[in-house]
Amino acid sequence: MATTVTAKGQVTIPKPVRDLLGIVPGSRVDFRRAADGSIVLARVDKKRPVSRFAKLRGHAGGGLTTDAIMALTRGET
Repeated sequence: MATTVTAKGQVTIPKPVRDLLGIVPGSRVDFRRAADGSIVLARVDKKRPVSRFAKLRGHAGGGLTTDAIMALTRGET
């Protein structure tokens, strides 16, 4: 993923990278030089990123009972 450096020396971290590291406004990050000369971006604050499963918690649908869901899956509407 490539990005462009602004005149102020700033870059936008691509959304897939922000999502992977759990970077949100206010997150602290660090740039480190790896042994091979590449630069590594790491999140340094203590907050753990929310897991992709936790993000889905509570999204199964609102107001449907188990019986209603089973009826829908069986085509008994």
